[in-house]
Amino acid sequence: QVQLVESGGGAVQAGGSLRLSCAASGRTSVNFAMAWFRQAPGKERELVVARIRWRIGDTYYADSVKGRFTISKDNAKNTVYLQMNSLKPEDTAVYYCAADFDPQRWLVGEYNYWGQGTQVTVSS
Repeated sequence: QVQLVESGGGAVQAGGSLRLSCAASGRTSVNFAMAWFRQAPGKERELVVARIRWRIGDTYYADSVKGRFTISKDNAKNTVYLQMNSLKPEDTAVYYCAADFDPQRWLVGEYNYWGQGTQVTVSS
């Protein structure tokens, strides 16, 4: 079992920055991956915003955030971060941290473990 606890959301003006954190408790493995999703008001949850494989550290970004968001990890703290720069009003959403052990699942955007979500609000 893996428990995920997110923090770091808040309100910021367009062009500003925020950093989200997601602390994972429990075991990891070679193919363990963590990712960030988001869901804007009245919209369906967006597919993976950013993803990182735990041991190797390779990353994936959605086109909508490339060049602005950076996902990183701290193995010692079992924590993944999402640094969000140049924020836009359309980035406003609840951001969810997710994790899974199976590449056949997380490669297609399916995750077994989820955090509670943290609100990010970007004003124009």
